Amino acid sequence: MIKKLITIFKTKDLRKKLFIVFALLLVFRLLTIIPMPGVSPDKLKTFLGQNQILGLFNIFTGGAFAKMSIALLGVSPYITSSIILQLLTMVFPALKEMFHEDGEAGRRKFEN
Repeated sequence: MIKKLITIFKTKDLRKKLFIVFALLLVFRLLTIIPMPGVSPDKLKTFLGQNQILGLFNIFTGGAFAKMSIALLGVSPYITSSIILQLLTMVFPALKEMFHEDGEAGRRKFEN
């Protein structure tokens, strides 16, 4: 494994791609720290503590919902909705049939 890591860092193209990925991860993590303007963290914590469904939603977003960060405005809604729809296919047979048995047309309905 160490030999593979050394090979990755010796190859200029792979090293460049690896650093780009790490830079993008760093930028994303920095965006999760910056809160949305106008959101009170104390009120948000009490609100999430009172509502179990939103607490579960916070778990799906990796805690970004509790922080109400500006990264939450990006791709997180799409990912979260995909996860929730996947879970709902286990609960509702009609959704499972649409997703699994209708093929590509059923999957497009989920994406729209």
